[in-house]
Amino acid sequence: MPADPIAWTSERFSKNFVADYKPYNFVDGEGVRCSLYVSGCPFACVGCYNKAAQNFSYGTPYSEALEEQIMKDLQADYCQGLTLLGGEPFLNTGVTVPLCRRIRADFGETKDVWSWTGYTWEELMQGTEDKKDLLAVIDVLVDGRFKQDQMDLNLAFRGSSNQRIIDVKKSLADEEVVLWKNGDYK
Repeated sequence: MPADPIAWTSERFSKNFVADYKPYNFVDGEGVRCSLYVSGCPFACVGCYNKAAQNFSYGTPYSEALEEQIMKDLQADYCQGLTLLGGEPFLNTGVTVPLCRRIRADFGETKDVWSWTGYTWEELMQGTEDKKDLLAVIDVLVDGRFKQDQMDLNLAFRGSSNQRIIDVKKSLADEEVVLWKNGDYK
């Protein structure tokens, strides 16, 4: 495995497995959300809360039936959107990019998409096109590796203080990191 995560590719690592799917939860972003936990993450952060999902073969293969269930669940008026977690969503772009594009095609901007990643924004900006393709269809990104020595259970939507909650659309437009809600989420 290369030491440089920018060199990691979905084609090399992903087996298109899903660790879990949870409809209608309140913890994986703002509002009521459907959460897709993809399998596989080579970051292997010490203290990871979802260690089983680090294995790219954990869980079950992503399927058309699961995608149809996700799309059906997102139709609920009270559901704000989809969250991508893992594992590493940016190393499972064969699943995450087509799903998010379908959400945009079916729902436009009426549903938002959040994603957690071990990558930093700066690494994603240097990354492969599929990583940039995923950024183009999500709204909020929680970036950075979990750091156990910076863990803080009082942080909103983050496990460690190095992680940022980024407004993706504004950041792409401004070509610099713009924090979600201007950082007013502490």
